Amino acid sequence: MGRFANTWRLTKTSWSLLKQDRELLWLPVLSMLVILVLAAAACVVGFVVGDVEEGTISGSMAVLGIVFLVAMTSAGVFFEGALVAGAYDRMTGGDPTVRSAMGRAGTHLPGLIGWAVITVTVGILIRFLRERFGAIGNIMGWIAEAAWGIATYLVVPAIIVDDERAVSGIKRSASLVKQTWGENLISQAGFGLLGFVLMLPAVIVGVLIAFIVPGSVGVVVGTAVGVAGAVTALVVVNALSIYFKTALYVYATQGEVLGGYDGDQMRNTFRTK
Repeated sequence: MGRFANTWRLTKTSWSLLKQDRELLWLPVLSMLVILVLAAAACVVGFVVGDVEEGTISGSMAVLGIVFLVAMTSAGVFFEGALVAGAYDRMTGGDPTVRSAMGRAGTHLPGLIGWAVITVTVGILIRFLRERFGAIGNIMGWIAEAAWGIATYLVVPAIIVDDERAVSGIKRSASLVKQTWGENLISQAGFGLLGFVLMLPAVIVGVLIAFIVPGSVGVVVGTAVGVAGAVTALVVVNALSIYFKTALYVYATQGEVLGGYDGDQMRNTFRTK
């Protein structure tokens, strides 16, 4: 419970920073919108030029799917990088805007796109492992996915803050995780739990509206309220976790506590062996 209490304190500190730059909440919103547009484009292109027969997919379709997957992942990584850039700017005395944050992320585009390509490649390999080896493959895939997520937790801050490339950013992140006890994983879980708690009221209200208001109107309105609330909660919690991740990276690499975070909080979250 102490670790989760520490996460709550970190969340409040992150919010004190984020509320100064509320316009940066548009970055995860833009990320979702761009990904949705790309997903819709992929569906349209697949429908127009698709040649799926008897449950099989041609090589050209597979390549097309991978291209769109890389594009969607790149969009997500880019906007995460922009939010890291905005958070770092605020923590070092700047006054970030959506434009300035995206501009700084743009200067690190090669590293961010390289990281997106590696992410997709690893995802495909893990999926192949699961499909190839059945139940054992699922277990191995879950372990590999968890280990990869832990090792690469700080890749995007490494790219934005220290101008690392994709591969060197992975090495940097893995090295930091290896050299620590990894209490930061409790904070990750804490932010996930916070997201669930914030989403729950919106979902409950949406379900109640769907049951109370008669007919299809209730279903439509209830669904809209539930989805809007859930998306808002996800956007805010995602931004808070990225602010924290940025401060954590700086502390882990430079030993400097930025943004009003308490030194004890950081030491309790990311304690060196």
